[in-house]
Amino acid sequence: MRRCIKNILSFMLVVFAFPSIVFAASDPQKPPKEWLTFLENLKQEMISKGISEKTIKQAYGKETYYHPKPEVIMQDKKQVEFVLTSRDYLNRLVSESRVAHAREHYKNLKKKYASIEKEFGVPVSFLTSFWAVETNFGQNKGKYHLIDGLTNLSYKNRRAKFFKNELYHVLQIMDKFDLSNDKMLGSWAGAMGHFQFMPSTYNAYAIDYDEDGVIDIWDSFDDAIGSAANYLRDLGWKIDEPWGEKVILPWNFDYTLTGYKTRQTVEEWSKLGVLNKAGKKLSINPELKASIIIPDGRKGQPYLVLGNFRRIMIWNRSENYALAVSLLADYISNSQKYTPISAKGQYALTNEDVLKVQKFMNKTLHTHLKEDGKLGPKTKEAVKKLQAKAKMHEDGYPDYHLLKKIDNYNAKLGFNVPVQPKKPKKH
Repeated sequence: MRRCIKNILSFMLVVFAFPSIVFAASDPQKPPKEWLTFLENLKQEMISKGISEKTIKQAYGKETYYHPKPEVIMQDKKQVEFVLTSRDYLNRLVSESRVAHAREHYKNLKKKYASIEKEFGVPVSFLTSFWAVETNFGQNKGKYHLIDGLTNLSYKNRRAKFFKNELYHVLQIMDKFDLSNDKMLGSWAGAMGHFQFMPSTYNAYAIDYDEDGVIDIWDSFDDAIGSAANYLRDLGWKIDEPWGEKVILPWNFDYTLTGYKTRQTVEEWSKLGVLNKAGKKLSINPELKASIIIPDGRKGQPYLVLGNFRRIMIWNRSENYALAVSLLADYISNSQKYTPISAKGQYALTNEDVLKVQKFMNKTLHTHLKEDGKLGPKTKEAVKKLQAKAKMHEDGYPDYHLLKKIDNYNAKLGFNVPVQPKKPKKH
């Protein structure tokens, strides 16, 4: 009896001390008032943009709609602990097993979709590569209900405007083809189907290639691959041009020339001593314009990249993604033995390292970089300027040595190491 009274008293203490915890747990599905206001405003906004009331009811039902998806919000916020090196990323996405599977799929796709390559001017080898990298040959198309995910991401989110626009496009798709909520599945961020089109990309470029009256990029592979080819053609894909290749840089190479801002003809790069991976003269059309990129700095693998590579980066702005698609497409179209990119003992940068460099550059160089811990093109260009001040190779990669120089930086002396006083002689 005493134990029972003690438990009741303990419970009452919890109720009075933390009432929100107890009552929130009793009705976890009750939506906050601000959510209901947000949802009502959202519905009216979509209707004002032309979405039918029928589709709004189909998407959100007749009862109070409240499907919180905290895991979706966490996906949008989370960052990896380590900045993955290009080498690690590529060895993960372009593995020996994936190359083997991609070659098998390519044999079948090449026969069936030769007409797509002819009509759209996009090689089936690249379409196979995109398919592999995006969804592992259709195995990972995403299982999130797009209405649930995008509605949550449109509510009190750092990118609410972007996700609300994508939600509008999902509702447009449902409106046009009378698709059910259960059909609209994708990734946590809204990417859909075999090639992971965002809803806005779907509305702009997806096509009904099998001519059945519905553009189905989820279950009709004809529509999916036709839509991917149509998108790449619209981006300006040139079937007679390579994406680029791995290269070797001369010992005295000027690293300030690396990056997308510098575009020279292949012939000009050859004159500077750039060779192909076999150590021979570049065999690409000498008149084509190209850039040199070094994703992992001067100690990593350099690449010569042309126009089609830039077009892949419109599909996905990640440099590593574009390299994965390009390298895998090369393996698919030839019989070359798979070789992983070799390790060269690079310093493993963390997000905190990059954030530290960004903050330092904003303070000392007044660069106005976004302090997000991501090693993007703008940060790399700024790092080159910092390396110049520190009298280092200007490759844009903040390695261990640059980080140590930042630690020892003196506002008066700059990166110069102060002269140490002489030790007095012992008598």
